[in-house]
Amino acid sequence: MRPLPSQALRGWRRYLTEFVYFGIKEARACLFVGLFFAAVFLVPRQGFLGLPRYDVLLVVALLIQAWMVWARLETLDELKAISVFHLVGFALEVFKTSGGIQSWSYPDAAYTKLWGVPLFAGFMYAAVGSYIIQAWRLLDLRVEHHPPYWMAALVAAAIYANFFTHHYIGDYRWYLAACALGLYARSSVVFRPLDRERRMPLLLSFVLIGFFIWLAENISTFFGVWRYPNQLGAWSAVHVGKWSSWSLLVVMTFTIVAHLKHIKQRIHVPL
Repeated sequence: MRPLPSQALRGWRRYLTEFVYFGIKEARACLFVGLFFAAVFLVPRQGFLGLPRYDVLLVVALLIQAWMVWARLETLDELKAISVFHLVGFALEVFKTSGGIQSWSYPDAAYTKLWGVPLFAGFMYAAVGSYIIQAWRLLDLRVEHHPPYWMAALVAAAIYANFFTHHYIGDYRWYLAACALGLYARSSVVFRPLDRERRMPLLLSFVLIGFFIWLAENISTFFGVWRYPNQLGAWSAVHVGKWSSWSLLVVMTFTIVAHLKHIKQRIHVPL
């Protein structure tokens, strides 16, 4: 994770080496995500040792989280932020699966279901926050030309609210996406795969992370962890429109992470 300087590298060897190190650090940042989704694949649908599958996944998620804190892979402050993601995600799940909405459902039985939602569901949102936190540290991230905090927080709150209100007053995701586009148009994320800093438009990172979450959602629904109404008879790919929803959710998650005290110091807000 902390490679020695390699100033002698030139040309394609440097780009290949940096690409390999970038991949290693990204894989390490996905530690919680990888272990959790491994459990999704490996735990049988009928459960394990008499415990329903959803309950087993909750136990696994709690053990992974506890181990990461014990091993100092996450700090207590980061755990607090991840807990916020869990609560925010669980509240959204309760609303989306309620009788009047029924955007998706969790078909299996479990002891740890509240209002029709298994408690492990919040960890799927916490996994996104965990990835951003870990990647920020491992890649030594900095953000340049970050918008004023109050503007970023306002857009993030509007994005979250739209997940609820679009069932009643219309879907304004594309208006919110346009606001985010204008807000972060000049923002760049500076990261260090090896020993030199590289730059990427912050908006591009939001879209790319949203895409990989959409892929993970397809895998999860294929294994029947949850189902959309059009997947009740037979599995079909999750509509590509969900990619935009996940990308907006990443914007919201990023805003929460950016307000961690030790991360705020690495963000440049122009005066």
